Amino acid sequence: MLCNTVKVSPRRLDSRTRPALIDVAARLLAQEGPKSLSSRRLAAETGTSTMVVYTHFGSMSELVREMVHDGFSRLQRYLASVEPTADAVADMALLGRRYRSNALANPHLYMVMFGGASLVNFSLTEEDRQHGRYNLADVTACAERCIAARRFRPTDADLAAHLMWTAVHGIVTMELGGYLVSPCDPGRCLEAQLVSLMVGAGDTLEAATRSVAMSGERFADMSRPPD
Repeated sequence: MLCNTVKVSPRRLDSRTRPALIDVAARLLAQEGPKSLSSRRLAAETGTSTMVVYTHFGSMSELVREMVHDGFSRLQRYLASVEPTADAVADMALLGRRYRSNALANPHLYMVMFGGASLVNFSLTEEDRQHGRYNLADVTACAERCIAARRFRPTDADLAAHLMWTAVHGIVTMELGGYLVSPCDPGRCLEAQLVSLMVGAGDTLEAATRSVAMSGERFADMSRPPD
């Protein structure tokens, strides 16, 4: 006697669950530390089952690793939204503004991306960190254009990109920590820092001030997060 077998397709995963788990996990990890990160707590916070975490990520360590990767992917979309123009210095300043925008839009994820005490129980590999360094490709390319335009002095474009990154990262980190208040509020500090960075790289004060102001006008037109 022949029996017909019916193949049951595995249940499709809800595409909204994965990013929701990443965002909630980042918030818990950033605000409450590693002890808060459990499948039961995540299930309660997202209205799912405890197995969903393992279905999507396999383990809690992989979830943390995916948080870091996803955070840098979001950052990359912000940076990639800056289209090159004839004013490379304005483009560089706009990259700094978009970097800050990403951090403000994803504050908990941003804190997790760069490790620290919250990741004491989770080890990031060199490969994980390299995933973050890929974001500098757009900044390095812009630095090369600034040098070619003779707005920056001849130097290592990759070094210039790293200096831009560390400077803006410092302001953003202090802003997220609530340390920048009037009269040295975040906006004022960023404007001054951007001009100082461009002058330090070789631009004139007048040209740098003009380009940074232009980047502010362009930034005002970029109100929505990138797709």
